[in-house]
Amino acid sequence: METFLSSCHDLLKGKGDTSQRFHVILGNEACDLDSMVSALAYAYFLFKTQPSDELFPLPMLNLIQSDLVLRSDSLLLLRQCGLNPNLLLFRDQLDLRHLHCLGLLQLTLVDHNVLPSSDSDLEGAVVEVIDHHLLERDPSPSCPVAVETVGSCVTLVMERIVQKAADILDQQLALLLYGTILLDCVNMAPEAGKVTPKDSQMAALLEARFPDLPQRGALFQSLQNAKFDVSGLSTKQMLLKDIKTVSEGDSSLAVSVIYMTLEEFLQRADLDQDLSSFCQKHGYDALIAMTIAFNNNQQPFRQLAVYSHSAPYREEVSQALEDDRSSLKLCPMRSPYTHVRAYHQGNALASRKVLLPILKDFLGTGAGRS
Repeated sequence: METFLSSCHDLLKGKGDTSQRFHVILGNEACDLDSMVSALAYAYFLFKTQPSDELFPLPMLNLIQSDLVLRSDSLLLLRQCGLNPNLLLFRDQLDLRHLHCLGLLQLTLVDHNVLPSSDSDLEGAVVEVIDHHLLERDPSPSCPVAVETVGSCVTLVMERIVQKAADILDQQLALLLYGTILLDCVNMAPEAGKVTPKDSQMAALLEARFPDLPQRGALFQSLQNAKFDVSGLSTKQMLLKDIKTVSEGDSSLAVSVIYMTLEEFLQRADLDQDLSSFCQKHGYDALIAMTIAFNNNQQPFRQLAVYSHSAPYREEVSQALEDDRSSLKLCPMRSPYTHVRAYHQGNALASRKVLLPILKDFLGTGAGRS
């Protein structure tokens, strides 16, 4: 893997060549562990299996390099695998828009199947999709789409590796895949509502073939602890740690997963001012903070807050979420801030995967644009 990633950097050093074409493997804008490892593993698979005259695959993390420090679980797994983070590629190291304008870009999307509005101008470069979210992409003969609702996108990437090039699996790649599947599927616990038979099959295959992998429970707990460690982070960093956006026309919403209770989050100093400046800086009309924490029995529970400086817009977004009674099952709770509506979330299994389609439907109705 190190040799492959070093070759990627060597290719970037020659990007002054105006005829050089690039095939970028790109994860989603949250750039969580699943997106990172899906991009790395699939690009490595292509590197090992495609004909030499094909475009060189570049795995790109969909964030700027300075924000990698916020992905503590990703950094932990990289260390355990012996991979230097300096070998990774980031959005600020290659101008995708410029390449696309020159006709020199191909994109494969992993862990998402449609580009966010901020990247919609790159749509013409998309040549393949591998994802586990709700399918939103229109069918096209020029773009093969593999979408299946498994717990981890890495499961789908690994399935392809096992079917077509199982010999490229080594201890390092196996640990990357294994750790990601465990974290995404909450240690394969059925009660968490994440794991599917295919996720379990891929994890079991890795355990059988690589008996020296770390013990399942210990590896999961170390990655989970790292993911939930927000000590020392500013409110801005917490919001950026795991964020996705939804846009339609002039309206833009952000959804940040916050790894603490909502009560703790709402007690942060200067929170109202920080939320206001964050939304103004990034042009968000509203921000939804989706918190996750654990009770004394280590069962996850979720809470949700809706922030907008505009009272009518905040009311419309909140009402749209409240009206979707079967998915989130929201129950209002007290908020210390005028600009924040707070809720307990009755359905602890409803992650951001459930929330985002509700928000897209809300924007699709033209709400909040009066």
